[in-house]
Amino acid sequence: MEPGSLQSALDRTERLTRRASSSFYWAMRLMPRPRRQAMFAIYAFCRIVDDIADDGSRPAAERMADLERWRTRIEALYSGAPDHFVTRALAPAVERHDLSRRDFLAVIDGMEMDAAGPVVAPSMERLDFYCDCVASAVGRLSVKVFGERGGAGRAVAHHQGRALQLANILRDVAEDAAIGRLYLPREMLERHGIDWSDPARVMAQPGFPALWRELAGVAAHHFDETRRLLSACSADMRPARIMMEVYERNFRRMQALTDAELADPAVPKRLVGKFEKLVISFATWLRGR
Repeated sequence: MEPGSLQSALDRTERLTRRASSSFYWAMRLMPRPRRQAMFAIYAFCRIVDDIADDGSRPAAERMADLERWRTRIEALYSGAPDHFVTRALAPAVERHDLSRRDFLAVIDGMEMDAAGPVVAPSMERLDFYCDCVASAVGRLSVKVFGERGGAGRAVAHHQGRALQLANILRDVAEDAAIGRLYLPREMLERHGIDWSDPARVMAQPGFPALWRELAGVAAHHFDETRRLLSACSADMRPARIMMEVYERNFRRMQALTDAELADPAVPKRLVGKFEKLVISFATWLRGR
């Protein structure tokens, strides 16, 4: 067991969050202290297991074993014996906000999909499951921290998680292909006549822009539903609105690219910079709930 006080654990998760994501850090830094500490701990958990899954320098078996150890740590957390600085930092949040063990384990399920081997052309059903694990499960944890425990919060987590993850997938096709991954759904690849045997060649095929725009239509639906559902929430959902604004702004700018630009790996798809993210964060907080 790692030594250290609760305050030490909270400080470490805050430092990890600040190093890994300055825009997320400042968005959450504006929350009341107990809630932001909970969010920093959730972020630290997600960051660590994601780094394990993405560590291509190690064999898949080692990464899977590390993720299994995180399952054990989550069980220890819910047994009242957290044995890692992240789970010690999570302990007050679990109790205060009634965070679900199932959601933490779902995040690990999603990371195991990446760690086991490159995901290539999953079925739409499998892709939706992946989005639920790596994004919507995090949303379900987050909305409870924000104070929204009803059906509207769960619905926001469902749609926003899918919107953000699909936006990431659409943004990162070239980056994912470089490491042998292809998250574009098999049914759409088949419908647009795209051979996915080599992920690095997918963007060069004639059907790619139409496929991209079809999947973007699915993402746009989830963005629209998220926006509608946020207005039905009674809690202060400004952190969710910040994430929504940042991701949707980048997504809409990608949609405005020409087909040739979408298919060109050299054309940047990260179209919202750090400074703009910070401006969005502060402007959203100043507008109020």
